[in-house]
Amino acid sequence: MAEDKKSGVDRRTFLKGAAATAGAAASTMVAAAEGVAEGAKSAAGAKKDQKPEKPHPGDIIIERPGSDFMIDVIKTLDLEYISTNPGSSFRSLHESLVNYGGNRKPELLTCMHEEAAVAMAHGYAKAAGKPMGAMIHGSVGVQHAAMAIFNAWADRVPVMIFTGNPLDATKRRGATEWTHSVQDPALIVRDFVKWDDYPMSLQHFAESTVRAYKIATTPPMEPVVINADSGLQEDAIREEDLRIPKLTRSRPAQGDRAALAEAAKWLVGARNPVIIADRCARGPEGVALLVELAEALQAPVVDLGGRMNFPMTHPLCHNESRRALVREADVVLLLEVFDPWGQFNTIAEPLKEARFLGGKDTRVVNISMQDVYIRSNYQDFQRYQPVDLAINGDAQASLPALIDEVKRAANDDQRRSFAARGEKLKQAFAREKRRAREEAAIGWDLSPVTTARLAAETWQAIKDEAWSLAVSDRIPWARRLWPATEYHHMLGGSGAQGVGYAAPASLGVALANKSKGLFTVTFQPDGDLMYSPGILWTAAYHKIPVLFVMHNNRGYHQEIMHIQRMAALHKRRPDTAWVGTIIDNPAIDYAKLAQAQGVWAEGPIEDPAKLGAALKRAVAVVKSGAPALVDVVCQGR
Repeated sequence: MAEDKKSGVDRRTFLKGAAATAGAAASTMVAAAEGVAEGAKSAAGAKKDQKPEKPHPGDIIIERPGSDFMIDVIKTLDLEYISTNPGSSFRSLHESLVNYGGNRKPELLTCMHEEAAVAMAHGYAKAAGKPMGAMIHGSVGVQHAAMAIFNAWADRVPVMIFTGNPLDATKRRGATEWTHSVQDPALIVRDFVKWDDYPMSLQHFAESTVRAYKIATTPPMEPVVINADSGLQEDAIREEDLRIPKLTRSRPAQGDRAALAEAAKWLVGARNPVIIADRCARGPEGVALLVELAEALQAPVVDLGGRMNFPMTHPLCHNESRRALVREADVVLLLEVFDPWGQFNTIAEPLKEARFLGGKDTRVVNISMQDVYIRSNYQDFQRYQPVDLAINGDAQASLPALIDEVKRAANDDQRRSFAARGEKLKQAFAREKRRAREEAAIGWDLSPVTTARLAAETWQAIKDEAWSLAVSDRIPWARRLWPATEYHHMLGGSGAQGVGYAAPASLGVALANKSKGLFTVTFQPDGDLMYSPGILWTAAYHKIPVLFVMHNNRGYHQEIMHIQRMAALHKRRPDTAWVGTIIDNPAIDYAKLAQAQGVWAEGPIEDPAKLGAALKRAVAVVKSGAPALVDVVCQGR
């Protein structure tokens, strides 16, 4: 204590110095005031033709900034929401949206990360059937958002992305704004957006924004980027006769009618036709059309799950028999299939040699927009698959003509053979479902909880609701056990398998489902949630009802299996596969994580006997209009 007094500044000395400083400052202010008074007298006698001084910044009012007109443009595009993590590069647009635009159509949604903002818009678009907006700040915001943009691009989903950026270097406000500025905001994502532009006038902004919406919503649907220059936002409107162009929609391209007629002849004449669909349906109409085609042919359908294409209760649904069906098929129809090559081939480890699994004389028809829109750098287009009849066109738009040609081509004898084939497929379907239930029952009472029981208990909790599984590729058991029949029942995955998609995308789905009265549930991987845990706060703050059922296996299990595979090949110990891949010791308490952000939560639950009751309590919370989370400690798969 004595040393403190010797080496430091004591309180009395500090206060004495502060008083002296204050007195000196007061004397200076008096002198300055007197100087101002003298200056005022001199100014009064100055010549009348002297140039007036510039107005004080505090006296400037911009009653009609460019950002107001930008909001006028955006409001013509039927955007219900814009998600954002706030940033200064679009501060004027932000202010215009909430004050001039009334924060309605679009409404601003606050996210904790730009990747979450775009992923939320991604999920919303699949559920709503129309785009949502996302506002992204400068160079750093685009870098944060890049993975989510890539997911939406690979998944062929439209997102309207607005970036902010001050291009004029003489108008930038110092160090941080320089660091966050860029000459070309869309450059780092240009390989995985469908179109982008940097308008340099308000009229240019109007035309490019409307064009971007049209491009984004024309199949193949993709994200687009429009930059709102900071100067253009903040400066007063000087352009005259500004006009907002009318939005016109492009009709999806139908495949060539002659080619569809040829495909119909092949399908009608086939002994064992197979239909494989992936991103075919864009809504209920697409599901109904695929059912009509399958029933006209009495052909089995394999739904790969990129979208909900075909009812899983239909006796022609044969997802589990894909390999056997393809091996025996003489004609295979592919409908917007993400990986055509993978339907006929597999890669055999460890030499990564291709092995053909199809029939020798199988003819393949591919209806897709894959070849119409393809980029070279990002390899989402998969290995090249030769086909016998490639039809460029949107699959859903092409189905009515194909159905018409199938019905025209089939004669009575063929229809009778179709009926006999359908009866055999019905029996096989029953066997397939029975086998799925028997396999799900294995390890029923294990702790940690099996993923099959997790899916079964969740179904029991939500079966009386009008439900929607937001991300349907995380727990395969849901696709095997749940009676999914409607388009909204299962909305696929991320497109590029990017971690960090599931939680914010599920919230976007729930936002779209809220107005439809649908109950949104999702199986939420633990590692995925930690990429963007702040999305739980967004759910609570905006009161978006969604049930997060944690698939908490306390690790990046896919990577654990990869390391184990390598250890086996190298003849080394496999137990070290947990190094760098586990999320344990300490285990994350996801219930507390959710509760800390205002979300009702229970868990962690390891005893499967306690799971059903917890899920029922969570369902009641979601039905009241709030988000809920149940943390379930699970088996790896």
